[in-house]
Formats: sequence, structure tokens, C-alpha cells
Amino acid sequence: MSEPNALAGEPTLARRLGLFDATMIVMGGIIGAGIFVNPSVVARQVHTPALVLGAWVIGGAIALIGAFVYAELAARRPNVGGQYAYLRDAYHPIVAFLYGWTLLLVVQTGGMAGAAIVFGRYFRELTGLGVPEQVVAAVTLAILTLVNCLGVRAGSNVQNALMVTKLAAIGMLIVVGLVVASPPSSTTIVVREQSSTLVGLATAMVPVLFAYGGWQTASFVSGEMREPKRDLPRGLLIGVIGVIVLYLTVTFVCIRVLGVEGLAATTTPASEVMRSALGDRGARLIALGIAVSTVGFLSQSILTAPRVYYAMARDGVFFQAVGKLDPRSRAPVIAIVLQGVWAAVIAMTGKYDQILNYVVSIDVLFFGLTGASLLVFRRREPLERGAPRVPLHPVTTLLFVAACWAISITTIVQYPRNAGIGVGILLLGVGVFQFWNKKRPIA
Repeated sequence: MSEPNALAGEPTLARRLGLFDATMIVMGGIIGAGIFVNPSVVARQVHTPALVLGAWVIGGAIALIGAFVYAELAARRPNVGGQYAYLRDAYHPIVAFLYGWTLLLVVQTGGMAGAAIVFGRYFRELTGLGVPEQVVAAVTLAILTLVNCLGVRAGSNVQNALMVTKLAAIGMLIVVGLVVASPPSSTTIVVREQSSTLVGLATAMVPVLFAYGGWQTASFVSGEMREPKRDLPRGLLIGVIGVIVLYLTVTFVCIRVLGVEGLAATTTPASEVMRSALGDRGARLIALGIAVSTVGFLSQSILTAPRVYYAMARDGVFFQAVGKLDPRSRAPVIAIVLQGVWAAVIAMTGKYDQILNYVVSIDVLFFGLTGASLLVFRRREPLERGAPRVPLHPVTTLLFVAACWAISITTIVQYPRNAGIGVGILLLGVGVFQFWNKKRPIA
């Protein structure tokens, strides 16, 4: 990402990231705690193994098409701020502002709060302390926010190490589930009433897409990649494909060991799989892996997203202080603190399922808008020869857009109260943009 409206003499971003770093950032932005928890949320909406796995297959297909879309967008706009800039250049500054506005108040902070609550859940299991999971979540967010305000010396190395730890935890769960654990002795299927299989599947896509989301955050650091036109698109595709394989395997393991009913009955499916094979020691071991994975996801989120708020401030549509870097750490400290404080507020006032609903309803709305921006760019400008292109465009691009918006509408209809919070914040942003736009100096 190039510095928006940077002045002479100001510090600039160093290009030190390569393909491996890009892939780890993509996978690290996707894999948090969701895959260790959300299979059970899905199983409560659809009640057969085929439908549970099918939801993750559909989500993976949407994510892969999205990765192709973002790969082409990254090749077209390699240095200008990722998704925020795609929306600004394709439509109007207000669209980009609303994305950044909801990223701060709903999407990114809500995702961080949800992941922090999961960390709190597993922290309690590890320590046996009776501290509410929301309190643990808020304290964790505060600590990570303070750490990131100090700057990052070995940022990519730390991220890579955390990602390897996540992969080790997932690999352990898969091996134990396939080799050591035994399937449930009872195969009784409890038939539950549901209004519609289609509605249940659409509702199940909320936690699925929440778990698959996050690949777009890699675009925020394109300005720190040595070859962003080459490495970011490749990292997006390799990373998303790798995550799809891991997610499907983990879900299969959970169904194999717990059964659909057992999966739906627990809120900690990964721990239950490990407990069934190795007892309480196994449950504590995977809980530790999940805790580390969650911390890695939170650290990546705190590091990347403030660059969008920083860009908004430099564009003159947000608090001027948010667009400043600390002279010692060269970090957007105010943007980082603002994000951390609001994420802690959400964690203290919401529950995991509620956060899922209002995060996803807004997140997929902007995913769809970003996908549609590719249609705009295709009409306006040619793409360099050899650059990545979306296969079967515009059919696949339109399918991605339609799927995102269908899930957004479904979430709002199914959970109007929770999703309505996100919609209300989005609409409020229209007035806020008009306020900031009037304050902008005329060039």
C-alpha cells in the first residue's frame, strides 16, 4: 500500500515481504478459532453429514472465487490500500468510507471480539478459572493492542511462526481424529423440525463464511511486498486453497468422531474430539493450540486493519490524528488503540453467535461490492499481459457477488435484531461521511 497523501520526509513502508510471507498472511488472516468452533454452529442448522460438509464445500467455493477476484484486483491496484482503494476507485469515496467505517465499528472489531471470546472460552478450560469469557477477551485485546503500539521488528517472522503453530494444532486434531479416536457407538439420528432445508443451509453459511473470511486483509500490506503484482495474487490463491483443504478435513473429523448430533450439542467440538481419544489431557492440549491460534489471528488483525483507518484519515474523511504515525515505532498508534478499544466494547456486550450475525451481514455485503468493482475495472482499463484473471468471468464473478448478497439478506431476515445493529451503523456512516467531507479542505 502506498502512503496516501504522504508528505516529503515522512517515513514510508519497507518492502520486505515475499510469496511465503504473503501466503502465511492470507492463511493467518483466515484461520483463527472459527474452524475449531463453527462446525458445531453449522450442525445446529443442518442435520446430516452431507449438508454439514456441503456447507463448507459451498463456502470454500465462494472463498476460492473471491480469492481469484481479489487476485485480479490486486494485480490492477497493487499499491494503493487493498479493498478500501478498490471500492474508492471503482465507485465513489463514500463507498470506501462506509467500508472503512463498518470495518472499524462492525466487521474487523466484531471479528476480533468473536475470536477473543473463543480465546476466553478456551482460557477458562485451560486454567479452570471462573472469570467470564468476555472479561478474558477484553483483557487479551488490551494486551495485544498495547504490544502492537510498540511497533513490530520481526513482524513477518512472528506471523509465520504463529501460522506454523496453527497448522501444527490443526494437524494434531486431524491425525488424532482419523487415527486414534473412534466413531460414536450410537448412530441414532434425531430428526428435528426445520422450516426449510434451503433456509437452514443458507443460515449455516453465516458461520462458514465467518470462518473463511479474512483473506482480504492481506491486501492491506501490499505496499510492504517486494513484488505485489506477482506475490499477492499467488499468495491469495495458494493460501485459500490450503485453508479449504484444512477446513473440510477438520469438519469431516468432527463428524466422524462426534456424529452430527454430538457435534451440534457442544460448543467446543475440537476439545471433544481430542477428549474422546486422549481424555482430558488431549482436550487441554488442543485448547492450548486453539488459544495460540486465536492470539495469532488477533495479532494479525490488530496489525493490518488500522492501515485502512489510517488511509481514511489521510484522505480527509476521518480524525486527523488517526492518520499520524508514532515517530519511534512508525505505527499508527491512535488507529490501533481506537480499534482495540471498540473491539473490547463489543466483546463485553455481545455473545459469539450474536457477533457472528451482525459481522457477516455487513462483511459479505462489501465482499459483493468489491466483486462487482471488478466488472467496473474490466470496462475501464486493460489488464497487463500475464496478470491473473478470474476464470469464466463474468459468470463466476457475478456468482460470487450474488452469493455474498444472498447470505447478507438471509442473515438480516433470520436475525433482524442482531444484523440490524450492523445495518444501523452502516446507515449512520452516511451522515458521518457528509460531516467529514464538508470539513475537507478544497484543493
